[in-house]
Amino acid sequence: MAGLISREQAWELLTAYNKDAFHLHHALVLEGVMRYFANELGYGAEADFWSRVGLLHDLDFEQYPQEHCVREQQIMRDAGIDERLIRAVACHGWPTHCEWAPEHEMEKVLYAVDELTGLIGAVALMRPSKSVQDMELKSVKKKFKDKKFAAGCSRDVIAKGAELLGWELDDLIARTILAMRTCEEAAAAY
Repeated sequence: MAGLISREQAWELLTAYNKDAFHLHHALVLEGVMRYFANELGYGAEADFWSRVGLLHDLDFEQYPQEHCVREQQIMRDAGIDERLIRAVACHGWPTHCEWAPEHEMEKVLYAVDELTGLIGAVALMRPSKSVQDMELKSVKKKFKDKKFAAGCSRDVIAKGAELLGWELDDLIARTILAMRTCEEAAAAY
């Protein structure tokens, strides 16, 4: 894709604004999950684009949490990043942080999996293996119903994401577990 920021440039930009291991780990998880879904949903030719969107989606969150999805737009414009990527990254904050609703399937996937990967990751930490490799759908569903568990992961956003995609919630969760399995080792560095 013409004008796509390189992986190295995206990582450099991300780490200029993010130092916390938790945020960097989350970015790496979303990078891998978005690549997985690009390939699974027939967008393999755009897998690099999808993965950059995942990597950069929370670019501004660590330093500017009150301006999340707003400040990152200017940071990316200043870095010469394509408007398509800027929109894709920002709209995951709809409607609370951004007025752009997810429209493209890739934007809907990011919206749906951002909070869900956090929930699945929290479930994994409770398991003896500390891994998604042996995780089953029922484990996540049980914790999904417990609003006190990983309370920062919005169940409403996850459900809305499934709805936007036209998928059953169970399907979204199961597919996201599979996606996270593909990138767990790479993201473990953080």
